[in-house]
Amino acid sequence: MAILELVWEHRVLTTHQIAAIFFTTPGKARDRLLQLFRLKALERFQPWVPVGAAPYHWLLGPLGAQCLAAHRNITLAEFGYRRTTALQISHSRHLAHQVGVNEFFTQLHAHARHTPGARLDKWWPERRCVHLWGDLARPDAYGRWTDITANGRGPATVDFFLEHDTGSVTLAKVAAKINGYDALAEATGITTPVLFWLPSTRRETNLRALLGTPPVPLATAVHTPANDPDGGPAGPVWLPAGHDGPRRRLADLTSSPPHASEPRTESGEDAGCR
Repeated sequence: MAILELVWEHRVLTTHQIAAIFFTTPGKARDRLLQLFRLKALERFQPWVPVGAAPYHWLLGPLGAQCLAAHRNITLAEFGYRRTTALQISHSRHLAHQVGVNEFFTQLHAHARHTPGARLDKWWPERRCVHLWGDLARPDAYGRWTDITANGRGPATVDFFLEHDTGSVTLAKVAAKINGYDALAEATGITTPVLFWLPSTRRETNLRALLGTPPVPLATAVHTPANDPDGGPAGPVWLPAGHDGPRRRLADLTSSPPHASEPRTESGEDAGCR
C-alpha cells in the first residue's frame, strides 16, 4: 500500500527510486513491482533515451486506484483517479523535471534509512503546494528534514521549498521566482528557506550573481548523484545566499528552533502532512 500511496502522490517514480526508498536490494524491488504490474495495481513505461535504456517509470494503475479509494472508504470518482490523466506524464515535456524533483527526495529518504537520527518528515508535491500557496508562490515541492547529527547541538529541523532547475529556462526566469516567495513572506509571515537545486556549478555561480542578497532565506547547490558518499542533498552541499562558504548540511540551514517557521494554512493549522 505504501508504494501505491507514494506513486499516486508524486505521479511517477522510477524503479531505482522505489528501490532506494522501500527495499534492501534492487532485485527485491523489481520482483515486487512486477507483481504489482501484473495485478494492474501499477503501470509502467520506458521513456526514450539516445543511449542505452531508461529505467521503468511507474504510475498508479486501475486496481491500485481502487485499493487506495477503498482504503480511504471513498468511491473511485471521489478519489479522483482517471487512467488517461495518470498516463499524461509519460509523454509530458515535464517528465524529466518531475523525476528530478522526486530524485531529490529519494536521496533524502535513502540517506535517512542508513543514518540514525535523520528523517524526512514531510514531502509535499507541487500540486499540494499550489493548493496552499499557488496564488503567491509555486514551489516544485515542500519538505521538512530532521538530523540529530547535523550541528552537534541536538536535533535540527529545517522546512524548505524546493526549486529544481534542469537548465531548460533562462536564469532570469529562475531568479524571478524569488518574487513569489517574497510576496508569500509579506502576506503570511512564512519565511521558509528556498533551495535552488541546479544542474552545474557554472549555472549555480551565475544564478547567485543574479540573486545577490535576496529578501528571503535562500541556498543553492548542484545536483548530486545517487548514493553520494557525502549524503547527497542532506550533506554539506548548500551555500546560503550572501555567503561565500563553507557549504552547509541541509539541517544546518535553520538558525531557529525546530518548526519555528513552518508553513501554516490560512486557518493557522500546521501545514505538515496529515
